[in-house]
Amino acid sequence: MGFPDQIVRTVELAHPPAKVWAAITTAEGLGSWFGDTATIDLRPGGAARMTFEGGHTANMRVERIEEPSVFGFTWHIYGLPEDDLRRTYVEFTLEPVDAGTRLTVVETGFAQLPDDAHHKAFSGNTDGWRSELGELVAYLDAA
Repeated sequence: MGFPDQIVRTVELAHPPAKVWAAITTAEGLGSWFGDTATIDLRPGGAARMTFEGGHTANMRVERIEEPSVFGFTWHIYGLPEDDLRRTYVEFTLEPVDAGTRLTVVETGFAQLPDDAHHKAFSGNTDGWRSELGELVAYLDAA
């Protein structure tokens, strides 16, 4: 039996898609809820970078932009050495709903990992998305 390959999280946000889009695709937005600071070149192939408290850095490559509904990027897999070239793909999908926006985040690519690395990356990112999406809700509600 194989390992789970994807993490899926969906959250209903009481904000219009344009506001959610700005929160997930701008340096100001990403640096407010996802990291402590961020830069982003919002185009396919563009680079994005987030820094976190404690000095951790996440380097990302923008893969997909379909404004205002789909934003996707690849990034380093948690727990692997920095020089490991394997990446996971993260895709945010925004859907307008009566109450605001349904945001779905799907991260795929975990099945490429061996048992020990899979467990660390998959469980770490599962917990991470739960926490980060909570921070996104707090950021949007405070704005």
